[in-house]
Amino acid sequence: MRARDLAVAYETVSVDSDAMGAARLMAEHKLPGLLVLDERGEPKAILPASQMVKLLVPAYVVEDPTLAAVVDEKHADRLCQALAGRSVGDCLSSKAAPPPIADPDDTALEVAALMAEVRSPLVAVAEKDKAGTHLLGVITASHLLHELLGAAGAVSTG
Repeated sequence: MRARDLAVAYETVSVDSDAMGAARLMAEHKLPGLLVLDERGEPKAILPASQMVKLLVPAYVVEDPTLAAVVDEKHADRLCQALAGRSVGDCLSSKAAPPPIADPDDTALEVAALMAEVRSPLVAVAEKDKAGTHLLGVITASHLLHELLGAAGAVSTG
């Protein structure tokens, strides 16, 4: 099976998208992360849900996790305000690497190796030509596991 066959439509955001909207998108669809596109519509980064959660945690709690126990629920309910007025680009880690991009003709094993190498919950599938990079879809780790296990006859139907 080739990457083009495994790729599915997937939610994307741009670097200029609203961070709160991106967090809601992840939460509503239970996504492990979002593919972030640049101003040309080309894959720029992956914004993991864990990065969004990290942005909600006050810096003093990150430095001393024992302080999390003394934050009352009323204050904890306001954590999402940390995303107000921020863009997706603001939420990307300064160490954010370009997203893993598989060629449409890559095999499932090549996609799995790429995903494992960069430890990403998803891989973009795109064609590259002189005009740029054209996104065909995304392969998530869970979808890839499902396909690989199914090919091995290991997926339970019950």
